[in-house]
Amino acid sequence: MKEKVLFVVTSHSELGDTGRKTGYFLSEVTHPWSVLEHYYDIDVVSPQGGRPPVDGFDLSDPINARFWNDPEWQKKMGATMTPAEVDPSQYKAIFYAGGHGAMWDFPHNEALGAIAAAIYEVGGIVSAVCHGPAGLLPIKLKDGSNLVKGRKVTGFTNPEEDANGTASVVPFLLETALENEGALFQEGPMWSDHVVVDGRLITGQNPMSALSLGRALLRTLQQQ
Repeated sequence: MKEKVLFVVTSHSELGDTGRKTGYFLSEVTHPWSVLEHYYDIDVVSPQGGRPPVDGFDLSDPINARFWNDPEWQKKMGATMTPAEVDPSQYKAIFYAGGHGAMWDFPHNEALGAIAAAIYEVGGIVSAVCHGPAGLLPIKLKDGSNLVKGRKVTGFTNPEEDANGTASVVPFLLETALENEGALFQEGPMWSDHVVVDGRLITGQNPMSALSLGRALLRTLQQQ
């Protein structure tokens, strides 16, 4: 029986008051999944459970297309767990996928933060990509400190948010919020494939980093 990794996706579908839809970014789930699936079983949780909203819907991406057209994958994504249904002791790692929706329902979700802390404090790995690091903000360790304090991390940068035209739409800027929690933010060039590994904390900057994030997570898992 394979060991397990827990993926976290957003339940939030509204891009502020723009009238546009958002959700989890498809390739930020499928690309890491494609790296891990041969070695680990993957479960999925979202703040509200059930079928999460999807963004970044690009089926010209062959990895996206393979997963999207897989009935078993669709069944799993259509029935994501709620945080209350998760037993943290089952998982070797937790991974927060991005998509703008994460900026609304990850930062204050104490239940998800407690799951991640429980995984981390018994030697597990915490990982996130793009806007997924918003989920790092509520992770409090037993000593009361935030997981990211004094740690090297990355995520969707302020310049990327600005260039994307969403800096005034999101409820806060992720880079700034992580720095305010004491994180040592490591910024790569805009839209570059950039992953930061700080021990058992692994983060990627943007959608272009999702595949590399999956590979870094797999390497770290296999080194344990």
